[in-house]
Formats: sequence, structure tokens, C-alpha cells
Amino acid sequence: MATISNPILPGFHPDPSICRCGDDYYIATSTFEWFPGVMIHHSRDLVHWRPIARPLDRVSQLDLRGDPDSGGVWAPCLTWADGLFWLIYTDVKGIATCKETHNLLVTAPAITGPWSEPVRLNSSGFDPSLFHDDDGRKWVVNMRWDHRPGRNRFNGILLQEYDHPGRRLIGPIRTIFTGTRLGCTEGPHLYRRDGWYHLLTAEGGTGYGHAVTMARSRSIDGPYAVDPAGPVLTSRDDHLLPLQKAGHASLVEAGDGTWWLAHLCGRPVVLDAFRRCILGRETALQQVEWSADGWLRLAGGGHHPHTTWPAPRLPAQPFAAAPERDDFTGPDLDIRLQSLRVPISDDWASLTARPGVSTR
Repeated sequence: MATISNPILPGFHPDPSICRCGDDYYIATSTFEWFPGVMIHHSRDLVHWRPIARPLDRVSQLDLRGDPDSGGVWAPCLTWADGLFWLIYTDVKGIATCKETHNLLVTAPAITGPWSEPVRLNSSGFDPSLFHDDDGRKWVVNMRWDHRPGRNRFNGILLQEYDHPGRRLIGPIRTIFTGTRLGCTEGPHLYRRDGWYHLLTAEGGTGYGHAVTMARSRSIDGPYAVDPAGPVLTSRDDHLLPLQKAGHASLVEAGDGTWWLAHLCGRPVVLDAFRRCILGRETALQQVEWSADGWLRLAGGGHHPHTTWPAPRLPAQPFAAAPERDDFTGPDLDIRLQSLRVPISDDWASLTARPGVSTR
């Protein structure tokens, strides 16, 4: 039997947003101040993954010049609805107390594009997500950042309707969730199932206190009741787990009816006081299921991340292994290559001027 081995995307693949379109599965992750800002991986069996798209490929969509270290794109959200892929993302231009965060939206008819010019949504916080309701209406949720002294910086989850023909947010802005005692409530995603709106959030900070929490409501604008069992997923109570920092997740139903949670994690190289994760924040998958009373649970119980799972009952589709060496003699650069704050261009990275040789 095939096995899912975590992390499925090792090394610098944080803030995963998983999306299904027919028999294809996609995960969008952020690259911060490194262009392209968002990388999209593809799978057909949830076991094998390959990079397939860089949706933000020009400065008009994402201008990272001047963005601080660890700024740039935070927590993209990728969805499929109405014959389009929708990508919503934050460009963080200031990470001090007064954060400067701009939330934008692009669309495409295919995962490889062409991707549109961005719609500018709001700048009230970060981690925006787009929810497509059953009645055709669309809603943006994002955390609100409060810069005022003495306030809760993570000041709740906001909800506002998005008018796609008008390319703008409309109607009232509502605070639908203020979080649990874990604090640092961010990374919201909305899902609808069995008459409930399920709000999935990240809490506890993006370090070793990270967690995935759930709340639900019969109405999209709340009130939302928190899962009485506590976090769906976390490593915060066991520092010996191989996958630490488990949190910031998104949800997908596979073609065989199983449910899966894509989430951020980290792997400390040494379990000392620092517990450094030198490969950064990575992406893992956990199998989940719905309880008899309608709450999301890890398959088999508990709330700790697993390093392996039996793969879903989907046809296997491995991809050719990525080459370990690149002599830069081909017509295109490898999709995995990133550049600091500006796109790679022929004026400083030509493949034709002197094939296989640096131009500098």
C-alpha cells in the first residue's frame, strides 16, 4: 500500500492552502520576500508532488521591492470555483508594530495561467481567504491587526462579501471570531458542511505553540462556537514529536471520500533549548474525519501530527525525479529557482548570451 510521508513538501514551504479541481490537487505556499511570492505544487494521488505554477510572475501583480526580510507574501489561499482558480494573498510591506499589509486577489482559467492583474481588497490585516458559498456569494475572511498599544494585536477574524463583477468588497465588515485562550488567532478558512459553517484558524503563534482550532455556526456571520475538544492538531504539548510547530492548515476532500488537512510544520535538528528547524517551515498532510456530532478530528483520534499515513484510494501517479544538477543549458530556468524581491529576467540572468556560463 502506498504511504504518505511527511513532510510532503520539505524545506521552505510554509502556510499551505490545498485545493482540489476534479482529479487534481494543488497546494499553494508562500515564499515571503523571494520572488515569485507564491509557489503551487500539483498531485493526483496526494503522495507524489511536483511544482507546477508560479502565478505571480510580474511586478504588476507583486512588487516586493522595499519589502523587509520575512515580509512579502504571507499565507496565500487557493480555491477553485465557477470555472476559475482564485488566489488571494497578502503583500506585507512592514512587519513592525504598525504592520503594512495589503490583500490582493488574482484569478486564472487554468492553474498555469494566464493569471489576471490583481484586485486590491483591503489592508486591515493578513492571512486572507476566499470562501465560495453554495448560493453563489463569495466572502473574504482575514485576521485584523490592531497596532494600538495595550490592545490584542490579533484582533479577531473579519468577514466581508466580495462582489466579483464589481471587483470589490461590499457590505458591512463583521467580526465573526475573536479566538480562544491560545491567542494569535490567524489563518482563517471557511467551509460549509451539513448545514454548518466551519471556521478553521491557526492559533498559538507560528512557533512551538502553534495549533489548528475549529469553530462552527449555522450562520456565516456567527456566532461561532469553539470545538469543546480543543485543538484539532498541535504539537505544543509534546516537544519530542518529530513534527513540531503543527498549525496553519487548510482542508480538502479527496476523490475517495477521505478528508485531509494540509498544515505547516517544522523539524528540529536537535532537541535542545533552541530546537532550530534549519529547513524552515514545511508542509505536511494529516488524514481527518468528521465525528458523529459533526466536529473535525484526526483519523484514529488524538491531536498530534503523524509522519506517515496510508495513502487514499486514488490511482498512483509518480512524477519524474527533479534533476540534481542544472548546467543552465536549456531554454528555461527551473521552476524551483527563486530570486530576491525582483523576478528573474534576461538582463541579468540570460540563458542565451553564454549558455551554461554566468553573465556576471
